[in-house]
This record gives sequence, C-alpha cells and structure tokens, in this order.
Amino acid sequence: MTVVNMHRRILLTLTMGAACVPRASLSQRQASRPLRIGYVDTSSASIGSQRLDRLRAGLRDLGYAEGKDIAIDAQWAESAYDRLPALAAALLAQQPDLIVAAGPAAIQAMRKATSTVPIVFAASGDPLVFGFVQSLSRPGGNVTGVSSVGADLSGKYLEFLREALPGLSTVAVLMNPGHPGHPDYLRSIQAAAPASVRVLPLQAADPGQIDAAFDAIRQGRAQALIVLGDGLFFAQARRIADLAIPQRLPTLFSTREPVQAGGLMSYGPNLAEQFYRAASYVDKILRGAHPADLPVEQPTTFELVINRKTAKAIGLTLRQALLLRADVLIE
Repeated sequence: MTVVNMHRRILLTLTMGAACVPRASLSQRQASRPLRIGYVDTSSASIGSQRLDRLRAGLRDLGYAEGKDIAIDAQWAESAYDRLPALAAALLAQQPDLIVAAGPAAIQAMRKATSTVPIVFAASGDPLVFGFVQSLSRPGGNVTGVSSVGADLSGKYLEFLREALPGLSTVAVLMNPGHPGHPDYLRSIQAAAPASVRVLPLQAADPGQIDAAFDAIRQGRAQALIVLGDGLFFAQARRIADLAIPQRLPTLFSTREPVQAGGLMSYGPNLAEQFYRAASYVDKILRGAHPADLPVEQPTTFELVINRKTAKAIGLTLRQALLLRADVLIE
C-alpha cells in the first residue's frame, strides 16, 4: 500500500525546560564501557522494532554510537503482561544506567522493580492517570518521558465513527483485561457516547479470544469497532482486519500501524515519533539531569489516518468532508 496525502506533519511541542548539566564522569564511563540502556516493550520485536529503531535514530542524531558509547539490551513481553516482572528483573540484572519503557504495563512493571534507576517512557497513555508522575511539570521520582493521550480521545473516536456511519447505534470496544488503562478508557467512551449509541465492551487476552470477540460482535449486531491501544491488538492487526472486513465492520485504532495492516481508521499521536523524542530524555539523564526535574512532553497534534482500500472492501462510502480531515490516506 502507498501512503499519500500527508498534508500535515506531526508536531510535538517540547516542554522540557530543565537544563542539561553534563557530568564529568560521562566521558570517563564511556571510555571504560558503553553506557547500558535497558529497553522493555509490551509488544513483540516484529511489531515494536520500528519504535526501537526510532529511539536508536534519535540517539544517533544526538551523537551516540551504539556499541561504542551505548549498548541497548531489549526485552519483549510478546503481549504477555505476566512476563513483565521477570523481564524487568532481567534488565536490572544487567545494571543499566537507564531504562526506556514502552507501554503502560511495562512502565508500571519497571516502577515496581526499581525506584533508583532512571526510567524514560513513551507510548505511556496518560502518566497522571496511571500515577507514573506526580505532575507533568515536576514528575518527581525516577520516571519521566513522552506522554501519549489515552482516555480523553474517546469523544473523537466516536465523532469520526459517527461521521463515517451517521446511523451508528451500537459500537463494540475491544479491550485487553491485562492492560492497566483499558477500564478507564472504556468508561470514558461510555461517558462520551450519546444516548442513541450503545457501547458493547469485549475482552481478549490472547489471539483465540479475538476470534470469540468477533462472534460476540456479530451476535450483538455492532456496526463498528473501537480497538483500544495494546501490544496484542497491534500484533494481531492483520487478523483483526481479516475478521472485520467480511463482516463489513468499520474499525478504529489509536495509531496508524494497524490501519496500514487493513484497519479502517486511526486517530492519535504518531507513536513511532514519540520514541525519537524520548532519545532527548535519555541524553539529558545520561549527562546528569534527574528525571524528577524533566517535565513530561505532551503531544499537541494528532493524526487521522484512513485506509480507503479497506473502506471500499467493506462497502463504505466515506464523505468527502471526512476524507479532507485526514492527515494520511492509504490507497
């Protein structure tokens, strides 16, 4: 598929005001051994490698040579949240100078595992809702990074689906019971739904349960599906598309990658670019800044991505007004 019509770029406002104070020991430690960066991701290497690659690109652009200045130890949960405590322990056993955590469950696991090793997050959901930081301007503790927006986008999800389907009366929401933020996201969607729209919650903790969820969608006569952000659902994006298209079911995700795999729409920040931005936090902390003093960066621009090929496959004619609102159209 070819991505076209990218007429707006994702812009992130850098809110960090803390000074980066180099410490004399940085060059000394680099001379003796590379600085160790642990990386833990709730998804799989096949799905999350793009995010890690963007982190690496950000570090390269800041002057770090992997293998010389830094060494990255990556751990992947493969969407099995019960593996995260063991992965956190494995990373800490390597005595890292810093940890980068991707996804709320991974951040949560690392916070429980250490209160001293600095943790930089991305793809975090709302760090205040999850309690990762005390405030956005003064995080406190050993955690800071680049926030992604969670529950407060729920109204936009419903807005775009109702614009695509003016007669929408039942919308299913697919959530992972192991995801710490999904109950709050569901409540937000329910609160944002007008009285004319019924919300049908569905759960899936493994690929087999996704098939069962689509049986429930059929039985519940849902006309559209919101897929909450989760490593499992990103990994299964192609399978979700293969199940949704025969049912002529419009799907909406929180990020563009599942839409490239066959989903209909997504709305949210560009998560891959958040990992590029996270590299600046890694740099500042390795040079002596403390996470407690580095304000959390928030996205200020969000992208609407629409797959026109999928719309055609499910027999959905999208209004020109909606297409004109898209930042990215996939043909």
